[in-house]
Amino acid sequence: MSLPKTFEDLVKKSGAKFVDLRFTDPRGVLHHLTHAMETVDEGTIKNGFMFDGSSIDGWKHINESDMALIPDLETAVLDPFYAEPTIVLFCNVHDPLTGKAYTRCPRSIAQKAEAYLVQSKVGDTAYFGPEAEFFVFDEIKFSNDPHHTFYRLDSSEGPYNSGRDYPQGNLGHRPRVKGGYFPVNPVDSEQDMRSEMLGTMEAMGLGIEKHHHEVASSQHELGIKFQPLGACGDAMQVYKYVVRNVAAAYGKTATFMPKPLFGDNGSGMHVHQSLWKGGKPLFAGDAYAGLSETALFYIGGIIKHARALNALTNPTTNSYKRLVPGYEAPVLLAYSARNRSASCRIPYSVGPKAKRVEVRFPDPSANPYLAYAAMLMAGLDGIVNKMHPGKAMEDNLYELPPKELAKVPTVCGSLDQAIQSLEKDHAFLLKGDVFTEEFLESYLDLKRDEWDRFRTAPHPIEYDMYYSL
Repeated sequence: MSLPKTFEDLVKKSGAKFVDLRFTDPRGVLHHLTHAMETVDEGTIKNGFMFDGSSIDGWKHINESDMALIPDLETAVLDPFYAEPTIVLFCNVHDPLTGKAYTRCPRSIAQKAEAYLVQSKVGDTAYFGPEAEFFVFDEIKFSNDPHHTFYRLDSSEGPYNSGRDYPQGNLGHRPRVKGGYFPVNPVDSEQDMRSEMLGTMEAMGLGIEKHHHEVASSQHELGIKFQPLGACGDAMQVYKYVVRNVAAAYGKTATFMPKPLFGDNGSGMHVHQSLWKGGKPLFAGDAYAGLSETALFYIGGIIKHARALNALTNPTTNSYKRLVPGYEAPVLLAYSARNRSASCRIPYSVGPKAKRVEVRFPDPSANPYLAYAAMLMAGLDGIVNKMHPGKAMEDNLYELPPKELAKVPTVCGSLDQAIQSLEKDHAFLLKGDVFTEEFLESYLDLKRDEWDRFRTAPHPIEYDMYYSL
């Protein structure tokens, strides 16, 4: 075994003195461990770099804490934010005793989902293309003491600052509530920052497409190219890393919270998906909107398991403050070629290779590896069991008469509902040993803890409504 030439060339060209070993925990948080370049050799590439996994939420106990990071040298890229030249390597987490991939490693779960797709013989490649939205603020303050709780956001773009005194004067150009979609500068004040974000992503190996201001004030979206599922998980981790660090370089703070502001749009992560086999697209056909029967069954699987998927695609209590009608949130489990209020949309496309399904209810607080893997497993279950999604919905779903609207199923309304749904409906995730019962139980324990903390804490709104009763 020898180190890949591309990796050795990058080391020589960059003069890198360190490698940054990066891995993702069940919540989707990116962690890192930095080693001197001299420690990278055939032995450490094969056997991994040892680390203590007991401090990672949802992982090993203190009495079984030793774990190994197995670096993927194909992911090597120079970090653009470190002062010392440092090469980033994404890693899989392995159990050093068995030498096998750790069943709670999200990156390994994504790779097992890709392997199961091949095993199923339905296809050999699953392409995913996420559209993750985010907010950028000038400042954030919050506190959650037993006797004092608050948050305070500030952004010069916020319409709430129209009457504020600034040292240089208040110039007044800022988006109105729900008025941030596509105005040019100076209303759109972050053009240069977004361009730098996208350029930095390209330097880190991502295919880039576009960027723009989003509907809410202080809200943005960057477009990256679709990739195979596992690589797309890596790409989303790079995406978040770059957004946060470029924003910090501008003296600002970026968040992927789905709903940081009341009364304005929240942040989603619409995920475009398609299956291929032997270099041919499987979602193109002569059925509705140019879809194949395979694509319709895939949609059927997504809709069938959507409420269980919510625990992985919308995994925070804050997620369900976005998933309410009236904020362009896709809460209704239907599909359509035109209707953006449907949870599954068929984007307009030219040619069979571009035919895809856009699943619109996920949000960017999701662990990308787990969310993408779970959606693939739901779609495959739909294909294998021929789950037709029924008739497409062409009308504006939010303008349907109440009796008709009541017939349309919805996503979960809270994290608690999502937890209960995944508890009841997860057999489709266990196929091919992609997810395991042991992993799902540990993941649900994390989510139960979050829900318990949220539901037992008094809220400032309750003081406003109830203090003088």
